[in-house]
Amino acid sequence: MTEQSSERRSTQILGVDVLDLTWEQAFRTVESKFSDDKKQHIFGFLNANNANISVHDKEYRDSLSGVTILPDGFGVDIANMILEGHKFSANLNGTDFIPSLMVYLDKPMTIAMIGGTQNVLEDASRVFGQQTPWHNFVPISDGYINDDKTETALKKLAKLKPDILLVAMGSPLQEKWVHNYINPEHGKLVFTVGALFDFVSSTMPRAPLSWREWRIEWLYRLLLEPRRLWRRYIVGNPLFIWRIFWHRIFDNHRVHKG
Repeated sequence: MTEQSSERRSTQILGVDVLDLTWEQAFRTVESKFSDDKKQHIFGFLNANNANISVHDKEYRDSLSGVTILPDGFGVDIANMILEGHKFSANLNGTDFIPSLMVYLDKPMTIAMIGGTQNVLEDASRVFGQQTPWHNFVPISDGYINDDKTETALKKLAKLKPDILLVAMGSPLQEKWVHNYINPEHGKLVFTVGALFDFVSSTMPRAPLSWREWRIEWLYRLLLEPRRLWRRYIVGNPLFIWRIFWHRIFDNHRVHKG
C-alpha cells in the first residue's frame, strides 16, 4: 500500500469514520491543513466511551460531521481488530498527540486554549510554553462556559485569529460547543482535547509508562477515580465491544443478503 493510500484509510466505528495513520502521517496531515487558506479544519478523537455516546446522542453524532477523527485508546484498537483484522497504526490519543504535535510544528504558532478551571488553564498554558517556547499559548476562557462567557471568548478569538484552537471541555460538550459556535475566524485548526489540560498541568497524574505501554491507562484512571469512572469502564467497555460485534454481524448479514 502506498503512503498516500494509507493516509486515506479509515474504519467506521459505530457510524464514525476514524482515520488509520502512523504518527508521522498524522503530523503531516495536520501540517498540510495550514496551506488551505479558505477552510477551517476540526480534529477530534474517538475512544470507546465517545463511541458509546454517539450511539444515543444524535446532536453529538451530528457534531462529528466533517471532523477528522483520530483513534484514541485500546478499545478502538480492539474494535479495529474485530472489523478489519488489525489494530490501528498508532494510538493517537490527544494527551500524547497534541504535545508531540507542538514539538513537530517548528514554525511559530499562536495557540488559543479554552477549558478546565482557570488555574488548570493557566498552568497548562505555562507548561506548554516551557515545552515549546517558540509557540504563543493564549488562555482564552475556562471550560465552565455559559452564554456570556461564550460571547466573550468568541470576541477574543476573532481578535486573536489563532492558528490553532484547543478546546478541553470533555465529550460530548466540547464537540457540540465547537459545532455550534466556532467559525473559521476563531481558529484555523481546532482540536477537541478532553482532559488534556488536566494532564499537562499535572492536576491529573498520568499512568506510569509501563501501564501506558501495556495499554491499560484506563485501569489506572479507574483506580484513581472509581466512583466517577466505574460506569464508563466497567459497563461501557463491554457494551462497546458487544456493539462492535453486533455491527459486524449485522453488516455481514446485510452484505450476504445483497
